[in-house]
Amino acid sequence: MKEQEIKILIFSINGEYYATNIMEVERILGYEKSTKIPDSPQFVEGVINYEGKILPVITLSKRFNLPFSEIQEESKIIVAKQNHSKIGIIVDFVSEVKDVKTDSIEDSPEIISGISKRYIKGLIKIDGRIIIYLNLSAILTEEEKIQIL
Repeated sequence: MKEQEIKILIFSINGEYYATNIMEVERILGYEKSTKIPDSPQFVEGVINYEGKILPVITLSKRFNLPFSEIQEESKIIVAKQNHSKIGIIVDFVSEVKDVKTDSIEDSPEIISGISKRYIKGLIKIDGRIIIYLNLSAILTEEEKIQIL
């Protein structure tokens, strides 16, 4: 039986490595300043124009209540697919795309550095590192989607 492999995109926030399935990613954009929206949740950075449409942009570190790292030159916006809509996710830098065997993904313990299990598909061990495998489509709750999308 052939081992299942998936392609993941590895990126970094606050010096920690995270990954997501490349199928959840539409594009990676260079960072651009977004327009603030009044009364939006604190993790929503604002909105940008993406292919003629409004794209809400969120800061993952604020979403996860991690210390917020300043936007750097190599900061990127990952355009993530959310069912019928899209969101932009600010990350410090995008590291690489890698093939991983699905059996190298372990279930995550209940709580990882304060990030709710809802966002986490598992942990991937690669090259002696542990990478948190995120479920980007679960980053926003249904209520938040209604609020910002």
